[in-house]
Amino acid sequence: MSHILTRRRFLIGSTLGATALALPGCDMLDQNTDIANVLRSAERLTMKAQRLLQGSHALAREFAEADISPSFRVNGTSAPDSDEYAELSEGKFKDWKLKIDGLVERPQEISLAELKALPARTQITRHDCVEGWSAIGKWTGVPLASLLSLAFLRPTARYVVFHCADELEKTLDGSGRYYESIDLIDAFHPQTILAYQMNGQDLSIGHGAPLRLRVERQLGYKQAKYIMRIEVVDSFRGLWGGNGGFWEDRGYEWYAGI
Repeated sequence: MSHILTRRRFLIGSTLGATALALPGCDMLDQNTDIANVLRSAERLTMKAQRLLQGSHALAREFAEADISPSFRVNGTSAPDSDEYAELSEGKFKDWKLKIDGLVERPQEISLAELKALPARTQITRHDCVEGWSAIGKWTGVPLASLLSLAFLRPTARYVVFHCADELEKTLDGSGRYYESIDLIDAFHPQTILAYQMNGQDLSIGHGAPLRLRVERQLGYKQAKYIMRIEVVDSFRGLWGGNGGFWEDRGYEWYAGI
């Protein structure tokens, strides 16, 4: 059994009081901003503590080929429901381009073929879903750090936002479109890659074709699929609910470290 101090174990010891406040029910969080602020402060504390104890560049465990799971379920969106995505997928994503903009000196538009021509990293890691299941898969892709270096981040950059093709809720303001974000520490972590292959094959549509995020030290809902655009920002202001992600805007924690 691993003796690594996980985020969940730290939460038990260090934020029991904050957790107890939340026990009467989720509605209480919506009605009491003071409690929500306490829980957000606890989240920041555990993120800092985990990075202090494990190191900001500590690696998630990697596995052998023999450990790859025989099945790896598709969760979330199984296929984006948009004409644009359907057209791209029918053309085998030849016309798809990854946009990188925001607080960068050199905005980029990179085709899938160009991504595949860049130096790649392959890693066999475990995907841990907040729903309670896990699976081990083999991922190949481009280190996110390499792409951010091509774009030259501005000094005010703090977060990397992933805008995706799937829309989980039909909304007029776009808040139902999936997006996620990480900070620069995770963005430049060696195991943070933009994967275009799973188990030696191009990503299937169900698993996020043509490109998905793998940020291996965080839970599954952070592994954004169907990435269309990367935006570098200094805050989450102006991003729909302002909490840094689709699920975070609906009550999930922004830092989902494991």
